Amino acid sequence: MPLLLAQISDLHLDGTERATERAARVVRYLRGLPRPVDALLVTGDIADHGTEDEYREAAELLADAPFPVLHCPGNHDARPAYREALLGEEPDTAPINRAHLVGGTAILMVDSTVPGRDEGLLESATLGWIDRTLTELPPGTPALIAFHQPPVALHHPVPDSCRLRRPEDLAALLGDHPEVVAVLTGHAHTAAVSTFAGRPLIVGPAVTWTLQLPWETEDFIGRDQPPALAYHVLDEERRLTTHYRVVL
Repeated sequence: MPLLLAQISDLHLDGTERATERAARVVRYLRGLPRPVDALLVTGDIADHGTEDEYREAAELLADAPFPVLHCPGNHDARPAYREALLGEEPDTAPINRAHLVGGTAILMVDSTVPGRDEGLLESATLGWIDRTLTELPPGTPALIAFHQPPVALHHPVPDSCRLRRPEDLAALLGDHPEVVAVLTGHAHTAAVSTFAGRPLIVGPAVTWTLQLPWETEDFIGRDQPPALAYHVLDEERRLTTHYRVVL
């Protein structure tokens, strides 16, 4: 069977009824699928203010899911509270990088955040971790890399002002790792597809609100649009196909 992944991003849980309802609606939809996904990827901005209460809400929301839940931080997240309330670890300010093997595919959930800043950066320690993790994979293992800030321009002034800095560092690393099939990100609050370092770059839509594009409206925040998610299907030929869905 091909690998089936769901991706959600930018929940921005903030204690309000609106944020809770939208996130719960998406998770309820995923729980009700006739065939569970092989894993759910959550690509950052889980919390809006980075408080322990927001992460406790996220942990409760995602508890006992019928699929593994893999996540990484975004610029609104705070590493110490994230570690303590969501991961059950000692609070720490080090990057939160995790590798998972799902259905024979390695999924690297990478911390691209810069504490106190909206733009992203893959620290040298994180780049080293990515390189070592990929190098140590069994031969023939396909890999996906997921983090928060897109590494390319999306042609909107808001996400383009705070995208990943020094993307050439990651591009050079990927040149040595043909096993990486695609790069997945969030942050932009819009479903988008581009390329990066010769791979597909898939930007997941947001749960909390949708980015409206400059040629659509002068108001870039679409609060009335429904939350959305992405499905990623990785087949035996290492072809990645992505479907986007809104959740009404």
